[in-house]
Amino acid sequence: MAADKPHMNLAVVGHIDHGKSTTVGRLLFETGAVPAHIIENYRKEAESKGKGSFEFAWVMDNLKEERERGITIDIAHKRFDTDKFYFTIVDCPGHRDFVKNMITGASQADAALLVVAAPDGPMEQTKEHVFLARTLGINQLIIGINKMDSSKYSEERYNEVKKELSSLIKMVGYKPDDIEFIPMSSFVGDNISTHSANTPWYKGRTLLETLDTLVAPELPTTLPFRLPVQDVYSISGIGTVPVGRVETGIMKKGMKVSFMPANVVGEVKSIEMHHEEHDQALPGDNVGFNVRGVGKNDIRRGDVCGPAEKPPSVAEEFIAQIVVLHHPSAITVGYTPVFHCHTTQTACTFMELQKKLDPRTGQVKEENPTFLKTGDAAIVKFRPVQPMVIENIKEIPQLGRFAIRDMGSTIAAGMCIQVIPKDMR
Repeated sequence: MAADKPHMNLAVVGHIDHGKSTTVGRLLFETGAVPAHIIENYRKEAESKGKGSFEFAWVMDNLKEERERGITIDIAHKRFDTDKFYFTIVDCPGHRDFVKNMITGASQADAALLVVAAPDGPMEQTKEHVFLARTLGINQLIIGINKMDSSKYSEERYNEVKKELSSLIKMVGYKPDDIEFIPMSSFVGDNISTHSANTPWYKGRTLLETLDTLVAPELPTTLPFRLPVQDVYSISGIGTVPVGRVETGIMKKGMKVSFMPANVVGEVKSIEMHHEEHDQALPGDNVGFNVRGVGKNDIRRGDVCGPAEKPPSVAEEFIAQIVVLHHPSAITVGYTPVFHCHTTQTACTFMELQKKLDPRTGQVKEENPTFLKTGDAAIVKFRPVQPMVIENIKEIPQLGRFAIRDMGSTIAAGMCIQVIPKDMR
């Protein structure tokens, strides 16, 4: 049963049209996550349309079409099992959505599969995704050199692309020797679950074998307890019930807790998960909990719950390292966009542009730049316009990442490297 295996979140990234969705489909198909009856329906449909040979791509196109028509495809389509793990695919539809989801922790990936088409080699977005994966703390990377069928299964072409990718990933701090490169074709099915006769020169593992060499993350139970509040309910006969996901530490019944920046203290009377009471909750658990001593109007979404003796950090100001993903003009001091950090959305002002960095190496390129533009990486001091909780990435990484949004898109991504605390007494 899936629940007994360690769980891994896998982000599938890469340049548009390099075969990400086909790869996802192929993984689901090969591991039996797409139910046989669905496949059977497509097979019949394919035959009736004279497509005689049942094609995998046909399944993929139909699944895609169903998604576009809004027919819900069972959650199983984003989950699959290997011998060792139970994987959830972190959906990375649009590049910017992916960034925002990754940073706000909606879907922290434990590993990334980078898909690069052999005929094209690494493209602009490939570079950006590799850099982001690194910035977002994804330390485990697998690279699938896809569409080998379109490159006539040429070992020479595979080696050229592998060489280009090796220098690219080295720039951001991945070690090419620690990373598996797999020549594959998701469309044909080469080296996904079985070794392909089309690449007799490749002696490495298949994609599924490689996925099983990943290391499952340890739950951050030793960090201080933190739960960003998603919603607050008032239930008659029970009282105030905040709802949220435990990000770090352990939440226990009877615990004295503090909500910041609301600055209210209460006691956890009961913890409920999936309509059952529990004595404690661990990182990753979505819980509703009843708090004694806290009224419904005292706290709201975006507040963070922590132990009364080690409350969440409220920033007067904070210093962060950011990457500007996309901005139509120059960003200067005084700019005040909205920061999405855990469950809060708070406007913050750019107070000081301290350093401009080389986005590939992280080395300082310029001290006190006058402006920042698309593609720049920088160290900046921010001031939230109202109190907000953010933590140092080194201490509590789950609450140290954020996305900066404006005009309906993600402008930048970042991580907090220093909190200048607000006096909450």
